[in-house]
Amino acid sequence: MKKITYIILSILAAGGFSSCEKSYESVPLGQQITPDLAFDVHDSLGTQALDYLNTTYAVSLYNGHNRITNNYLDAASDDAVASASGIPAVQAIATGAFSAASPNGDDMWQRNYTGIRNATVFVVNINHVPLAEKLPNGQSARSAYRSEARFLRAWLYFQLVKRYGGVPLLGDSIFQITDNLQLPRNTFSDCINYIVSECDNIKDSLRTAAMVNSTTYGRITSGAAMALKAEALLYAASPLFNGGNIDASNPLTGYTNYDVNRWQLAANAAKDIINLNTYSLMPNFNDVFTTQAAPVGPNTEVICWYQVGNNNSVEQSNAPVGYTSAGGNGNTSPTQNLVDAFPSDSGYAITDPAADYNPNDPYSHRDPRLNLTVFHNGSLWLNRAVQTFDGGLDKPGGTIQQTKTSYYMRKFMGAFESVSNNPPTYSGIDHDWIYYRYAGVLLAYAEATNEFSGPTADVYNVLYSLRQRAGILTGSGNTYGVPQGMTQAEMRAFIQNERRIEMAFEEQRFWDIRRWKIAPAVYNTAPLQGLDLQQSSSGQLFYNQVSVLTTNFRDPQMYFYPIPYSEVIKNSQMKQNPNW
Repeated sequence: MKKITYIILSILAAGGFSSCEKSYESVPLGQQITPDLAFDVHDSLGTQALDYLNTTYAVSLYNGHNRITNNYLDAASDDAVASASGIPAVQAIATGAFSAASPNGDDMWQRNYTGIRNATVFVVNINHVPLAEKLPNGQSARSAYRSEARFLRAWLYFQLVKRYGGVPLLGDSIFQITDNLQLPRNTFSDCINYIVSECDNIKDSLRTAAMVNSTTYGRITSGAAMALKAEALLYAASPLFNGGNIDASNPLTGYTNYDVNRWQLAANAAKDIINLNTYSLMPNFNDVFTTQAAPVGPNTEVICWYQVGNNNSVEQSNAPVGYTSAGGNGNTSPTQNLVDAFPSDSGYAITDPAADYNPNDPYSHRDPRLNLTVFHNGSLWLNRAVQTFDGGLDKPGGTIQQTKTSYYMRKFMGAFESVSNNPPTYSGIDHDWIYYRYAGVLLAYAEATNEFSGPTADVYNVLYSLRQRAGILTGSGNTYGVPQGMTQAEMRAFIQNERRIEMAFEEQRFWDIRRWKIAPAVYNTAPLQGLDLQQSSSGQLFYNQVSVLTTNFRDPQMYFYPIPYSEVIKNSQMKQNPNW
């Protein structure tokens, strides 16, 4: 979208998006204007209707940057902890300190059903508007706008299914307060089938990426619908839902049988996106997160995103605390667990003797993605080296908020190399929040293909392409450190680690460890680790690993969020999730 400020789209629609900014009232437009006004049968420009759709985008999509009380959702996984004192919302999730009566900070039940209702109002009423606009291929723009709303609705349902399992599907019904709202939950299978069907039905009426121009930049495209379908099928094929249902005979929490062909469906859906030849990996990993998509920018990798705007909000929230020019609140402390997951620059795991890993110089000769994901002691940024040893500029001690692990999040930020001006200043960059990108599609294809067919050449080629882009050394046989002759189980573990480091802080790890059913091992085996880094008077560094947070995962209860208690007590048909 052309401009987004926090969670409100500041856009005027007149046959599409314009670059004008508009301040919305505190009550969303969709709740201020009745359908008779929004969907005017005499409005050939569809001005009010498109304003309604734009507001539906605003109440449906979200900016994932620091969205849970100033923290990334990944700080509720094993990849990071919140730097704040007390018990931040993400820490409450990671330690299980929530209930049906006191939902966690990621509860989305009410907000998503609000968005679903808004989208349905648009879907049901847009055909009343005699919209004259045409797409570049000559088809009606009205069909594309209607399909955008259907995408938003399907996407909102998928966000609910990830959290709660099967949820009530409302179809095109627009319920009023006087209606009977005693509705049961649909099964998990019903929900996945609905989402996939919606994506299939709308993809050909949406704009293709090639149809998007500077006026319609940010509109949902056919690629986004295909990516949502692929993601939904990937989750549906995963162990939590397919063969590992936590309540084996309960159709609300997954399938009641295992079917390997679900992996084939997921692989096919991802391959359909690859076969478009529309998207490709960016040559530079960091540019994926700091440049806009074509035609506004050169980014060929992003498929669906939320445009936050050009600013330095990510830096202000997460940069090391010693960088006052960038804000430097240091909200996010990546764990040693995440850092250790990155291989050497030869592609070998640091536990492999072939990696030549030196624990006394742990950041040299590492996967270049490490330096683009995490600030560590010695990282170069804004004219100086990061100092996270005790007493350093970025870990000064005292009561100021600072890293708990000796690391800060680096991903999504600009100005990696030092700049010439001194003292350094920081200018804003584009901080789009990416829902789907081509690298994620490739990883989904590799995972699903391995589960269905084993480690085929296609699976290896995905890993080669990602590691080549990352800058890992080619190595003998052009294998980029990817072990040859892996079994299916070995390849599974390898893909899971590759996904972890490639997609860090993109709201993937939190859900992956659940759908893979490895959460107990991740959360309950040992406390999350960081470093206590000491520097002697001579400058020698001593790396002391320390525990920073004891997490807790109640198995199997916490694989799903509880249905909010307020929903259960007012709806006799609403069945609670197991053990809640």
